[in-house]
Amino acid sequence: MRHQNSVFHGLLKLIPWHVFDRLVDEHGADHLVRKFTTRHQFIALSFGQLEGVNSLRGIEVTMESHQGRLYHIGAKVPLRSTFSDANRLRSPLVFSGLFEHMLATATRGFKRQMAETVRLIDATSLPLAGLGAQWAHFSDTTYGAKAHIIYDPDLGCPIYHVVTPAKINDITAAKTMPIDAGATYVFDLGYYDYAWWAQLHEMGCRIVTRFKTNTPLRDARILELPAGSQLLSDRIGFLPARQA
Repeated sequence: MRHQNSVFHGLLKLIPWHVFDRLVDEHGADHLVRKFTTRHQFIALSFGQLEGVNSLRGIEVTMESHQGRLYHIGAKVPLRSTFSDANRLRSPLVFSGLFEHMLATATRGFKRQMAETVRLIDATSLPLAGLGAQWAHFSDTTYGAKAHIIYDPDLGCPIYHVVTPAKINDITAAKTMPIDAGATYVFDLGYYDYAWWAQLHEMGCRIVTRFKTNTPLRDARILELPAGSQLLSDRIGFLPARQA
């Protein structure tokens, strides 16, 4: 029987694989990797997203049922444990770098849509007790973890989270978070880091935060909010403050 390419095959042809391979080399994502490469990981993640599968086991089982077709696009059915290790240990900068490259080639309309995207970043403490809590030792008698979250106010749910010991500073975790180029990021004083802000600026992002009282400011001005700026405040859930 003659082979017919799938829709998924057509979508993967839109990926600039030469850019992807360059990013893999730059970040050493395939260092010491023998079988399940970062390209296999990306294809499996894309397959799960498009199929609406919400677990690693589900991706494994679903891809297994389509193994014959997936073979022709260079995909590999991942074992759940191998897939989990890849997602946990490999740098996400390959994927964020690919997104930045593809966004730069996007149409003006899509870039405008990304400019209206809002991301809220925050962290919350999680007290722990009992067996298995020793990894999150906080003090002589206290164990705790911290959940670091990126929240999408339009979707009404988190789009990224990572759990660390409670001792990890908010900004330390934020520096490993994936960044959506061109989006507006809202966060509190726990993320006060000029180098990180500069990184967001280089990716075309805007930030909404508070200054510390001892922050040296140059050319501080009070600006009138332009028409339509109420949209951002409505999505975040507060009224705009008219302060520099």
